[in-house]
Amino acid sequence: MVTLGEVARHASVSASTVSYVLSGKRPISDPTRRRVRASIEQLGYQPHADARALASSRSRIIALMVPLRTDMYVPVMLEIAVAVATTARAHGYDVLLLTGEEGPSALRRVTGSGLAEAVILMDVQLDDERLPVLRAAGPPAVLVGLPADPAGLSCVDLDFTAAGALCVEHLAGLGHREIAVIGEAPGVYARHTGFAERTLRGLRDRAAELGVGLLHRPCEGGHDAVAGVLARIVDERPGVSAFVVQNETAVEPLLALLRRTGRAVPEDVSVVAVCPDPVAAQASVALTSVAIPAQELGRRAVERLIAGLSSRPDGSGTEDERTVGGTAPTAGVELLTPVLTARDSSGPPPARGVGS
Repeated sequence: MVTLGEVARHASVSASTVSYVLSGKRPISDPTRRRVRASIEQLGYQPHADARALASSRSRIIALMVPLRTDMYVPVMLEIAVAVATTARAHGYDVLLLTGEEGPSALRRVTGSGLAEAVILMDVQLDDERLPVLRAAGPPAVLVGLPADPAGLSCVDLDFTAAGALCVEHLAGLGHREIAVIGEAPGVYARHTGFAERTLRGLRDRAAELGVGLLHRPCEGGHDAVAGVLARIVDERPGVSAFVVQNETAVEPLLALLRRTGRAVPEDVSVVAVCPDPVAAQASVALTSVAIPAQELGRRAVERLIAGLSSRPDGSGTEDERTVGGTAPTAGVELLTPVLTARDSSGPPPARGVGS
């Protein structure tokens, strides 16, 4: 294992100079810093994590709380998690992944022990029980999601309300007057999960503004569940000519059931999804969709967090961290603008609805 002293000899500087380059606690001239960095890279030196943490009173670990629930589409959650880990590593941080559903107790345990110096929360609910812990005496934190009351919190998310509205606008613009929404599993709404509730609000509000009929039905996903939901929709609203799907596991079963019952997409019925681009583009009919920018959400969450950690008054951030800029994990909400991509699954409505 390469030592700090070997790096110092290779760069023709003192060991303390190497230490200062790594910690950023004292100014070092640009030529010297570049020479030390080059030696570190050439020799493959890795600072000992425990020693570095003790020297700076920082663990350089970010706890990522992402409950992997059975009623959520796990690939999206994991894509965000991978983006968090990759971005954090680029800034010299490691990520501790917490996948259980312990909520506040896990948050208190991890932050109270000093194991993690910052937290990123996912699967945020409108009245999330973890938030009082953060507001009381919590560590620096960023939410990937938006609670009902984001005051004093740093949040980044897709503007799901606007995403729902965008789906309705697209279909209404094509002439559809009756839309059915196949939503997430019932448990997602029972927990008042933020992204699902906000999408539904956007769908309903825009439909009301445009005079479009809207029927929402939660769905567990899978062929049998989708078949049951589809049958109920056709029975309740025979004039439905378009579907909005916010449930990745329902996409292919819905398309298959429509084909089996002789309803062509988009000639007889249109389908629009709120889902990751790969799910939409690789479906059996390329779906018109509003993308979920999972990687961008993970990256931005870490960058907001790092900006706050590097602006600590104790000056304990490294020189590289301090160049990130920004002030504290800034309290406030950053919502990414949704983008709808038209593909093969949406078109003008037929003379009659899907139940005809």
